[in-house]
Amino acid sequence: MRHRQLRLARPLYECLPWLYMACGLAALVASYRQTWPRASIPLGLAGIVALLAGAVVMLRRQEYRRMRTRYVRPDALSGSEEDPGE
Repeated sequence: MRHRQLRLARPLYECLPWLYMACGLAALVASYRQTWPRASIPLGLAGIVALLAGAVVMLRRQEYRRMRTRYVRPDALSGSEEDPGE
């Protein structure tokens, strides 16, 4: 039995790191403008985490694409090929 994989549209998938970083920047700005310390600290931490997450995702994708160009059969890396024994 085959399972269908849930996939995002390519334009949405490609802009996710930028969305993470934009949300992180917005949280940092909100943290800076917040006058109540109990809200400022969690907003600042969430902003830093979102910025780092966006940067990590972007760099990981870039490295994966660079590594993929070095292989003769790049589709073998993704596991999308079916096992010939099946």
